Amino acid sequence: MQTKELQDIASQVRRDIVRMVHGCQSGHPGGSLGCTDVIVGLYFQQMKINNRKGKGGFLTFNMDATNEDLFFLSNGHISPVFYSVLAHRGYFDKAELATFRKINSRLQGHPTTHEHLPGIRIASGSLGQGLSVAIGAALAKRLNGEKTTVYCLMGDGEQQEGQVWEAAQAAPHHKLDNLVGIIDLNGQQIDGPTEKVMSNRDLKAKYKAFGWNVMEIKDGNDMEQVVAGLRKAKRLLGKGQPVMILLKTEMGAGVDFMMGSHKWHGVAPNDEQLAAALAQLPETLGDY
Repeated sequence: MQTKELQDIASQVRRDIVRMVHGCQSGHPGGSLGCTDVIVGLYFQQMKINNRKGKGGFLTFNMDATNEDLFFLSNGHISPVFYSVLAHRGYFDKAELATFRKINSRLQGHPTTHEHLPGIRIASGSLGQGLSVAIGAALAKRLNGEKTTVYCLMGDGEQQEGQVWEAAQAAPHHKLDNLVGIIDLNGQQIDGPTEKVMSNRDLKAKYKAFGWNVMEIKDGNDMEQVVAGLRKAKRLLGKGQPVMILLKTEMGAGVDFMMGSHKWHGVAPNDEQLAAALAQLPETLGDY
């Protein structure tokens, strides 16, 4: 896809995010808006996935994902962006986005496998666990002789979890050069700026010391930089080291009054705020 096409998808996904969270008056818009570009870039440009269609014209989903790239969302609270991207990619009907966080919906606040929503491979949102799961998947892919890639997205506040660092030590030890970790560096978490809650200090130096090949994307809300960065990460694989991308994003990207503040980590917009947000986000693919 051309950059403009990816930008159009991202704009629609951002509209979906604010509408979904507004519709149930619950959810996490800030981080979802910030990570929109990278998840769109992965699913519509970078990742190798099964494009076969089945019942209803939706993509055929197989939990084994043989000969497919894998994506794990560790910071599962940003489920609105994940659900929207999966729907637009063709895993299920976009109309289902209207059920977000409703009773008996498959689109719960944190993704779960028992809901059997196509595209969801793990229950996530209990922070710190996604990288460990991704390591297991990467080991399985290698054992199966596949030339595929496993991606895992984490938050920067999530780096305060101890299990992250057990996984960070394990991946280089096993020389998992089919694994790409991504850390969303928006500098915010539920209680405030990460630097004030508990500073991560120099994540680049830390991951290098653990044995990762570390690279940076300076503007994770610039689609050209995102796509170029994902391609670079792919080129760095196969050399005996896992790759970690430090992705600098803006909390609430695309909606001016949500940007840069931890206050929009988990707050839903009211009617007036929704209208103001949608005025900044062009409807490109049609609202659900």
